[in-house]
Amino acid sequence: MTGTIRNFFASGNTARGYTSLLSSSLQGIQSLMIVDGSPGSGHSNLIREIGSEVSALGHELWIFHTASDPDDIDGWVAPELSTGMITGDAFRGMSADEIGADIQFINLDDTCIDRERLRPLQSEIDRLTLSIRQSHQKAYAGFAEALRIHDEWEALYNEHMDFQAADELASEYTKLLLGDQSLKKQGRMDHRFLGAATPKGAVDYVPNLTEGLKRYLVKGRAGSGKSTMLKKIVASAEERGFDVEVYHCGFDPNSLDMVIVREPGFAIFDSTAPHEYFPDRPDDEIVDTYARCVQPGTDEQHAEALSGFKQRYAAQMKASTQHLTDAKLQLDQLKQLIAPLVDAVKVNEIKDALQREVIGITQKS
Repeated sequence: MTGTIRNFFASGNTARGYTSLLSSSLQGIQSLMIVDGSPGSGHSNLIREIGSEVSALGHELWIFHTASDPDDIDGWVAPELSTGMITGDAFRGMSADEIGADIQFINLDDTCIDRERLRPLQSEIDRLTLSIRQSHQKAYAGFAEALRIHDEWEALYNEHMDFQAADELASEYTKLLLGDQSLKKQGRMDHRFLGAATPKGAVDYVPNLTEGLKRYLVKGRAGSGKSTMLKKIVASAEERGFDVEVYHCGFDPNSLDMVIVREPGFAIFDSTAPHEYFPDRPDDEIVDTYARCVQPGTDEQHAEALSGFKQRYAAQMKASTQHLTDAKLQLDQLKQLIAPLVDAVKVNEIKDALQREVIGITQKS
């Protein structure tokens, strides 16, 4: 029987630059395989195929999707096996001491790429690599500008907020979701992203992550207290010893977009654009922060200013997303250059060896 698969982003292209929360998902991992390689070397497909085999054996799998190409993955973790496999790119910026696992490094470039045929292409590879980096930097700068516009947007609603009502709403839902429960253990906190800015636009896996849970869909406006309420729920759940999945905003990682606590069985999430959902399950409920916490008539009174914020923000996000699309096109060109130089037979040999190693871990569990 196939194990449960949970899909999410552990890193993202944000208004604060490239941001990784991956180390949080690696806590407790005892065995970590890091498979590196040039774009087009097949390392990501290798990781995906071995993960699929682990899932097919009935083990839960967390799959980390790649923000710069959501059809690709940064790796996976099998939490029950305390085992994971990630790309070299995903590991960069972390250290072995930070992870605290037995780490094995495998670089496909060392044995699977024809260096002689690669050498004449090096200048073009360097050009494309630089161009990809520059496109990402332009995207980050654009997202930062969009965040400044969003902050202005939020400030308008802040001026018309009833903060006492917001505090009461947060307390009400903390009580509703957690009751008087406390667990006699230290809870685990997992930090992830609800979604990500990608070359395809905003992408998320909310339906997958919230499957089987009681869902609370938070509606409201920018600056109407959605993230603050979620932070208060997180703090209370952590204090009581629950395991908490904290999903940060893929645009501004300092903001929260979703909280999942599986022990009592609930998910509460910001259900406004770009991850807008409506009740489609029998027990879904809406939490409306605008109706509860913002002075009536605010939208109507400031319609012109709000329309201006919306248009400026949308235009900036569109331009920034185009830079991600440009980077993806350049990455595809880089893969097309390198892929013909890869010895597929050797890649499969490495994959088979790693798969046998992982299967050995599953048999010991």
